[in-house]
Amino acid sequence: MPRGFENSKYGMAVSPDGYGSMNANARELAAGFDLEKLTPQFYADPYPTYRALREHEPVKRMPNGSWFLTRYDDLVLAYKNTKLFSSDKKQEFLPKYGHSPLYEHHTTSLVFNDPPAHTRVRRLITGALSPRAIAGMEPDLVALIDSLLDGIAAKGQFELIADFASAIPIEVIGNLLDVPHDEREPLRDWSLAILGALEPVIGPEAFARGNTAVTDFLAYLETLVERRRAKPGNPERDVLTRLIQGEGDGERLSEKELLHNCIFLLNAGHETTTNLIGNGLVALSEHPAQKARLIEHPDLIKTAVEEILRFESSNQLGNRMTTAPVELGGVALPAGTPVTLGIGAANRDGRQFAEPETFDVGRTPNRHLAFATGAHQCAGMTLARLEGAVAISRFLKRFPGYAQNGVPVRGGRVRFRGFLSVPCVAG
Repeated sequence: MPRGFENSKYGMAVSPDGYGSMNANARELAAGFDLEKLTPQFYADPYPTYRALREHEPVKRMPNGSWFLTRYDDLVLAYKNTKLFSSDKKQEFLPKYGHSPLYEHHTTSLVFNDPPAHTRVRRLITGALSPRAIAGMEPDLVALIDSLLDGIAAKGQFELIADFASAIPIEVIGNLLDVPHDEREPLRDWSLAILGALEPVIGPEAFARGNTAVTDFLAYLETLVERRRAKPGNPERDVLTRLIQGEGDGERLSEKELLHNCIFLLNAGHETTTNLIGNGLVALSEHPAQKARLIEHPDLIKTAVEEILRFESSNQLGNRMTTAPVELGGVALPAGTPVTLGIGAANRDGRQFAEPETFDVGRTPNRHLAFATGAHQCAGMTLARLEGAVAISRFLKRFPGYAQNGVPVRGGRVRFRGFLSVPCVAG
């Protein structure tokens, strides 16, 4: 094993003092990187590879002809120049999905479209997620989290993801769409299956599972929308009613846009927020000085949430397609080039962040890219921040001595970084 590496409970990792000794191997690490052939060590800890890429091949050509970007400034350029870097995925996804339900879904949802279609759909969704509407959600969110914490207290030993982190966003999005409580059980599995199909490489089982999930989810939503049309909810609180009714100027979603963007709302707000909460509480448990600092100074919760988003970005990858020739870091990319945006890598770029490998709950400024930037900045980021802040602060207040008491299991995905399970004991 090369000097500077060590075994961790997540597999192989680089110790903090091993980064200097890594330099001799960094060029080789960058040269061998292939997004379609990732190692278990990378899934456990991708950041040494990201650092090697930033230092040696920040604009890295993949064997499949796409390019991988790891520098902060390059990602900002790609995010902000929507004319040069397209989010439309029809060309890229057709070979991967064919004319399947997954293809229809991912090429219809907000995140994979360019202006003006993106602008029109986003305006309707953000109108339904107004600051006033989100502020009105906080009392119900607090009640939900306190109820989950009561359940944890009664058990003593608990599973951080299933018993807490994943239970919060499903209920919040369920409330937003006013999905009856007894109909919410399939939502998490549908979301995981659809998002799982966005990994760089998927097998036939994941492909079939994703298509089945889209089909089943659409069938359910058709019924839910029909019921809501017959009996509308309060558009100030019920996002589905707001999306059905559209804006006062007559702007409305088509039926296909409506259904697929309801799926998008659940998916966008589910796994990423689960990961924010889970990653955050694991990071705090593994950085006891920062955990103690946050407990002593609870007013740091907002900067702590931003640091969690930077340090362990819930969504690690984005994708764009060049629409014209462009040069990045001296590398010429022709029109029609698929580009992968390394969000997790850019969020540890030392040119933007001082001591980027250090977890600092008071870090400021912290202009991370976990929510992207520009026209495609996450429409639900205010809600995600609220969920993360309320969940983590109330958890720490109730269980300041919580600790892991088993081996955490990573989600096994490169795009969405989080845990499947984290055994814990309350304290």
